[in-house]
Amino acid sequence: MWMIVSAFRLAISAVLRNKTRSLLTVLGILIGVAAVVTVTALAGGASKQVGDQIASFASNALFINPQPVQQSGVRGKAVGRLTENDGRAILREAVSVDKVAPFLSTQSQIVYGDKNVATMVIGTNGQYFAVRKFKIKRGDAWTDTDELLKTKVCILGATPAEKLFGSQDPIGRVIRIGRSPYKVIGVLEARGTSPFGDDQDDRIMMPIGSYRARVMPTSPGRVDMLLASATSENTTLRAEAQIDSILRQRHRVAPGREADFTINSQAEFQKTQAAISAVLSALLLGVAGVSLLVGGVGVMNIMLVSVAERTREIGIRMSIGARERDILWQFLVEAMVLCLIGGALGILVGTGLTMGLARALDWPITPSADSIVVAVATSLVIGLVFGFFPARHAARLDPIEALRTE
Repeated sequence: MWMIVSAFRLAISAVLRNKTRSLLTVLGILIGVAAVVTVTALAGGASKQVGDQIASFASNALFINPQPVQQSGVRGKAVGRLTENDGRAILREAVSVDKVAPFLSTQSQIVYGDKNVATMVIGTNGQYFAVRKFKIKRGDAWTDTDELLKTKVCILGATPAEKLFGSQDPIGRVIRIGRSPYKVIGVLEARGTSPFGDDQDDRIMMPIGSYRARVMPTSPGRVDMLLASATSENTTLRAEAQIDSILRQRHRVAPGREADFTINSQAEFQKTQAAISAVLSALLLGVAGVSLLVGGVGVMNIMLVSVAERTREIGIRMSIGARERDILWQFLVEAMVLCLIGGALGILVGTGLTMGLARALDWPITPSADSIVVAVATSLVIGLVFGFFPARHAARLDPIEALRTE
């Protein structure tokens, strides 16, 4: 213990004696550690941001889409068919399914007074709001009677409401969608951008019967997609299996044959997002690791210069009884002290950068305790690894040859 304490005192003395050189050495470690802390925090923040956005779709949501069927070994042009009756059958027979919403959509021009905007018009039912977790900020949703009578009512997303009405209250006003007038009965709460880059607020929703009758006629009951929600996150896989079985039976798809529909869940999106985040984090940490490696090479270079400059000092210490391990520890501890100083400063700089980026990007970015521990441990390892060769070189000097050095 006394040997280490003595080596530490000598290391501090050497660092203070060569302030400029020590500062430049510390700078390399500082940049590397700051990069590790910042990159780790950014990766974690980005992953959480995207994860929260995906979760906002509802973690138990299922998306059922038609797909082209294969005939005679060649993929045909005909696309599988999904209908509102399929959705009713799923809701009636699948015990693990809580809600089902049909979905039709198109881009259309919306007119109010002298203003007009192009936005996505969606035809669906009242269960869509619960499946997708949309909330109505002002006004009310349409009723079952509105769906039955194909009433000309609609609910605006935040984006078209702002573009058409500005600071005015849109509730009760009449807009024109295509050639038909529609009464605005509600405005959705803002959701922002989805993980896929689209504006979730740039939409207008209406009863699917009204959509099919006036906005875009379709085959009777046909839909672009069915959205379903499982009774809970834990029953999502069971609900998916039940939906697959029901639709195969309704569409007369034999077991083992390719279905004319696909079922995707939020869990699959989350797994994909986690895999992408892991790869990006590894790449960014690799870049930060290169910075630390460069800093470590700088430490080794400076320590070799220090050994060359202090060869006579080493010879004097050996001549009065210092052992090889005393010399080894002296220079090894000095390298570790330089790296620890750089690591501590790097943590402070990295934390400051992280806080600044959190404010600028409005992301939930915070330096993790794990990244700080890793940064400190890495600093010690760099000091140990890159300081060992110069320290061993110093410890193996011939005392007589060292004393002859001027």
